[in-house]
Amino acid sequence: MSRLSLTRTIINSGRRTSEYIGNSLLQYNIHFLVDSLMSTMDKTSKFSETNRPKILVSNPTVPQVAFDLLEEYCIVTKAEDDTREDILAKVKGVDAIFWATHLKLDKEILEAAGPQMKTVGTMSAGYDHIDVEELKKRGIKLANTPEVLNPAVADIAVLLTLAASRRLHEGRLALENGQWSPKWDARGMLGQDIIGSTVGIVGLGGIGQAIVQRLKAFNVGQFIYTGHREKEEGKKLGAKFVSLDTLIKESDIVIVSCPLTSETKHMFNAELFSKMKKTSVFVNISRGAIVDQEALVKALKEGQIFAAGLDVMTPEPLPPTDELLKLPNAVILPHLGSATKQTRDAMAQLTATNILRGIGDEEMFTPVYEI
Repeated sequence: MSRLSLTRTIINSGRRTSEYIGNSLLQYNIHFLVDSLMSTMDKTSKFSETNRPKILVSNPTVPQVAFDLLEEYCIVTKAEDDTREDILAKVKGVDAIFWATHLKLDKEILEAAGPQMKTVGTMSAGYDHIDVEELKKRGIKLANTPEVLNPAVADIAVLLTLAASRRLHEGRLALENGQWSPKWDARGMLGQDIIGSTVGIVGLGGIGQAIVQRLKAFNVGQFIYTGHREKEEGKKLGAKFVSLDTLIKESDIVIVSCPLTSETKHMFNAELFSKMKKTSVFVNISRGAIVDQEALVKALKEGQIFAAGLDVMTPEPLPPTDELLKLPNAVILPHLGSATKQTRDAMAQLTATNILRGIGDEEMFTPVYEI
């Protein structure tokens, strides 16, 4: 099937679809590659050569696909070193901002941009680094990149689950330190099984659902989840809705995939870790601030839980001297969730398309809120 015909099969009147079409990331993610861009091009064709919108891209490492798309219709300026100072120096007078940084998008930057700036696209699913209320107050449109990164992030969750359960980091340390004994020990380096286990998902959104789909292949005993409400998607996946307290006490594996909000900040604290099974594995692929990190370190050190697998932590980057990195039962990744070539290209393309639609007075594909 050609790229054109493949893409057309997953377009539904120019709108996104979250259905799983096949194993190809292109099939799953680029929902709008043809029809949406054709629609956007029709709208942006009104931009004249002498009146092209100005866009600031906050990070020079954004995939080229975004620059190619934006530069066809706009004047694009990019920050050269992903610093607040560089962004503030270049943001004045722009019509839109392509936000691809962990830096805070706040009132100071919006003031520096000026009142004509009415569109922001963030190349991320989360937007806790953006002052959403300030954007709303100014009538600024905001779009993010949900769904396109679900498969890649779910893969990382499975990787961390396996690595932490089977003591991957501890095994590597034994190799490096010459502790791999030539004598076979039936009790040595015993991990935890996934088969027959109870897996608890905290936040059964798109990523949480993708994690469940993947772990089904491991013959998990049961999936349970918690959140604000029971979900129809949970029923379809065979997952049971329970309270947070029940999930914490019953799960052999706890995977955090909920967004960071004022409600979820430091949700996982000393009290929750004390209620978990001593054989349990804790995995976080959401945001580091959802976890009280000191409490997690204590729980790992004292054997309150078996192990942890983290793709996110506080702060980021994590200092090389941090206590977490000294623990043999902690598997730590440097926030690699969406870090695949195809996923980042998809995120960049969606962000650019959202921006073009926003400045063209069309509804953005993935708005965070309505103006």
